Amino acid sequence: MSTTRRRGPTRGGLLPAALACLLIAAAAALGIWVQFGERQTQDTVYAVGGSPPDRVDVGASVQRVDAAGRELVLRVLVTPRGRLAEAGGVSPTEDLTLQTSPSTRGDLSFPAHSRIATKDLAVALTGGSITDYPFDAYDAAIEFTAVQGGEQVPVRVTLTNGDALFSAAVDATEGNGTAYYAVALGRSDSVLVFAVFMMVAMWALAVAVFLGAWFLVTRRKGLTWPALGWMAATLFALAAFRNTAPGTPPIGSLLDYLAFLWAETVIACCLVTVAVTGFRAERHTRDTPGSPGTPMPPGTP
Repeated sequence: MSTTRRRGPTRGGLLPAALACLLIAAAAALGIWVQFGERQTQDTVYAVGGSPPDRVDVGASVQRVDAAGRELVLRVLVTPRGRLAEAGGVSPTEDLTLQTSPSTRGDLSFPAHSRIATKDLAVALTGGSITDYPFDAYDAAIEFTAVQGGEQVPVRVTLTNGDALFSAAVDATEGNGTAYYAVALGRSDSVLVFAVFMMVAMWALAVAVFLGAWFLVTRRKGLTWPALGWMAATLFALAAFRNTAPGTPPIGSLLDYLAFLWAETVIACCLVTVAVTGFRAERHTRDTPGSPGTPMPPGTP
């Protein structure tokens, strides 16, 4: 009896698999590196002020950036220290007021001997426009001054960014007992990467539909229903795909004018062109004598 030997994997088959594994590993490493960089940026703490024993500590964190409403939500926790506090910083010994910048909606007041809780502040954004998405950028000015018992007291402020959709570049300074923060906000790297991928994908789908339409029209394929269904599905799927953009940008943003509107226009034109030319090709086929489905003249054998 003759035995058949199974051939092992050849070098020609191993090389593509090895290259694919290397590309996957490189892509994963790049993703981890980008995510680690964003995590480090979000964990950065911007501190202003000294550490005298009698002071007011202010912990501020950016919770959410509302580009459409042109404001950011700042969560603030105020903790008096030393002789200014009771019960280890739970409440102030006298009425405490945290004065903020003009771009912030009102100051924060804490009555004496009352428990202090976190409060949210709305800070107005300046510059930039959401229609520049995903390359829009904004500025915010944040100030904190503590006044207790009618006198200004030392203040120490820490600021962090908790909004994963935005990156923050912070310039922190102090003058005359007031903490100043100049915050520049822009879309995070992950948002930029995903938005650019969306634009590339939209154009790729539009080109694919155009090539398919070109083949059907030049070959006079007639009404090819699977191809027409694919084109129509792509037309409506792009709208849903566009609505998944992080930050829900409004219609008319740079994303739309660079890719979405053009891709929708190309796909719609291709769909209509294929339908019209296919209908004409089907009519021509039916009207041609001897073609399938065409009735034969009387007396024809």
